[in-house]
Amino acid sequence: MGSTNSDPFLKNIPSIKFTKLFINGEFVESVSGQTFETIDPRSGDVIARVAEGDKQDIDLAVQAARHAFDSGPWPRMSGYARGRIMMKLADLIEENVEELAALDSIDAGKLFSWGKAFDIPNVATMLRYYAGAADKIHGDVLKMSQELQGYTLHEPIGVVGHIIPWNFPSTMFFVKVSPALAAGCTMVVKPAEQTPLSALYYAHLAKLAGVPDGVINVVTGYGPTAGAALASHMDVDKISFTGSTEVGRLIMQAAAASNLKHVSLELGGKSPLLIFDDADVDKAVDLALLGILFNKGEVCVASSRVYVQEGIYDEFVKKLKEKTKEWVVGDPFDPTSRLGPQVDKQQFDKILTYIQHGKREGATLITGGKSIGENGYYLQPTVFTDVKEDMLIAKDEIFGPVLSLMKFKTIEEAIKRANYTRYGLAAGIVTKDLNVANTVSRSIRAGTIWINCYFAFENDCPFGGYKMSGFGKDMGLDGIYKYLHVKSVVTPIYNSPWL
Repeated sequence: MGSTNSDPFLKNIPSIKFTKLFINGEFVESVSGQTFETIDPRSGDVIARVAEGDKQDIDLAVQAARHAFDSGPWPRMSGYARGRIMMKLADLIEENVEELAALDSIDAGKLFSWGKAFDIPNVATMLRYYAGAADKIHGDVLKMSQELQGYTLHEPIGVVGHIIPWNFPSTMFFVKVSPALAAGCTMVVKPAEQTPLSALYYAHLAKLAGVPDGVINVVTGYGPTAGAALASHMDVDKISFTGSTEVGRLIMQAAAASNLKHVSLELGGKSPLLIFDDADVDKAVDLALLGILFNKGEVCVASSRVYVQEGIYDEFVKKLKEKTKEWVVGDPFDPTSRLGPQVDKQQFDKILTYIQHGKREGATLITGGKSIGENGYYLQPTVFTDVKEDMLIAKDEIFGPVLSLMKFKTIEEAIKRANYTRYGLAAGIVTKDLNVANTVSRSIRAGTIWINCYFAFENDCPFGGYKMSGFGKDMGLDGIYKYLHVKSVVTPIYNSPWL
């Protein structure tokens, strides 16, 4: 894994056009003049220096968003007009698909081929989905029991702070921005400091599409400074956050201590995949590997706990070990690679530490467990057997290509062990028995259950967690409702006692 200075895929590297903050429709330096490095995880080299926003910059961005909401055209446009601008933004994204995919590859280590074919086209599709919903936001006429006429209005919630993660920089940007735009909100986006580049490019495209100044503001910087300032700001009406449970707690505390702003959180996961005796073993192995190795395991719903019923366990382990070899680790611009590097050195070191914990606690390492090469943050796909629920590798969200494999006997045992976690984001079930699928899917406490599939996302399907995986739904029409206030309007009917 060589340095980008001798990179055979150098022709894929885009020129970095946008590194400043985007506030009120303009790219500007941070107030402090400070910058920070964004790093290429393929090599550890510096890609660019990006403006480091802090509290002062958040204040300016929120001020711009507040003015755009209180006095600007966006919340006052018809839903149809907002939708047309969102459609134009989707077109511009498709026109720049290669550059956007390349930015996420050099910033996050994501596969270029996947980004070009799926991630970036899918965010354009998501924008169009919510653009189509923008002119269909309406309330209800109420049949009231007294001599009163009542109806409800759905109104934009106001200024929204979006704090987005580094594992899916483009997807998560639009998971949050798209429904908020459709609802008529204005916003300040704080991308992860590891992956700021595509967010700034999207701000540029939004300006070209005709999104009014102040509606989308992007402040790059660190969580404890820029993120904390956004979460505690008195003029922000809502925070939408995706990230760790630990930071989610801090955001709730900041929101409560300031203006009791609305909060929605999509947090950690430790998702179980339950594979029953009647499953097609080859298909089950493929799903298990997809569930933990896709995006190098940097996925909140990764199937990091796999439970296999005892009747097929030995065959499953044998085939899993063999098929893991098909997941080639390499440069994300290499079309033969199936895993790129971990996002940064901190995440790389964290995963290696958990692998050491697994060994010390008595789990059996059957494949992987080591870094690859001298440059960059590449790790082997790693599988542990003989894992117990009280081991750290079974309890904690590792956020890397590390699979914990366990055996079970009965449906009841599988359900109990699947629910033995503080998280509740997703789960998978592999079985040919409809009764088993129905029983287990209704018994697992998680927000999304996949049956005989995994990572089956769709714009119309709500996504969010139970327990310490957070609350509030992204995607689907549920994703737009959280950016809306419901207002009730009541008037007396003529000659009513209320006159």
